[in-house]
Amino acid sequence: MNLNQLLPFVTTAIMFLFVGWVFLRYSQRRSAHMLMWGIGLALFAIGSFAEAYSAFAFDPLVFRLWYLCGAVLTAAWIGQGTVYLLLRKKWGHVTLAVLVLLSAAAALIMFTTDLQTQNFDPARPLSDQYATKELKPDEPAPAGTKVVEIDRQGQRVRTIPGIIPLGAPIRSTTAIFNIYGTLALVGGALYSTYLFWRKRVMGNRVIGNILIAAGALSIASASTLTRLGYGGYLYLGELIAAVAMFAGFIIASRRAQDSLEREPMPAQAASST
Repeated sequence: MNLNQLLPFVTTAIMFLFVGWVFLRYSQRRSAHMLMWGIGLALFAIGSFAEAYSAFAFDPLVFRLWYLCGAVLTAAWIGQGTVYLLLRKKWGHVTLAVLVLLSAAAALIMFTTDLQTQNFDPARPLSDQYATKELKPDEPAPAGTKVVEIDRQGQRVRTIPGIIPLGAPIRSTTAIFNIYGTLALVGGALYSTYLFWRKRVMGNRVIGNILIAAGALSIASASTLTRLGYGGYLYLGELIAAVAMFAGFIIASRRAQDSLEREPMPAQAASST
């Protein structure tokens, strides 16, 4: 078993522990942000497990779950938790309604996409072959890859065959969900930092949201590299994201000590002088 096969299993173990912790917290407090975080992290865990499974065998259903849960939905649903945490509930409800509709549409597109399963190669990481890639006219193909010429929009183009066909609509949905999720997570980190600077409250949420945002940026960066043809970094990016977000959620959800959130009482102030 090589490193690219091992890392998804490690990430999956961390994520299932993470999901259990978040839903336990939700059962205790029934807070909307915990529920959204739990859903988002469960999607991450499903995607990670599908990735680990696909290192040994290919199954169309598992592949669809991997792409839908991991590449498309995870960041947006985790970001929705941050929206509920830091903004008014009405904004959370409105954005949630839109997110549910878009998620249902993405699921419909994913499960009606024709997959080119014959292009799966068990010797290559799934992140290197999940989608067909179009090569520029003067772009050399990576060593050991198969190049196929196809007709596209009236022109003959060179491609590296992948499981998702070239131009499949599901590829276009990833940007919508990931931009929303990244803005919510990074924006949440900046907003909570501003509140702490202004009011000297929620110090734990500042640190927690910064870690969550760092985890989101880690997976976003790894996903971008994957789209550029460097899929080998995806699994490490997912592991870093899982660890950073787990730590961030624990810190952000912790009840801050009274001494950090309250001004000292007059008697306490007098006794300390």
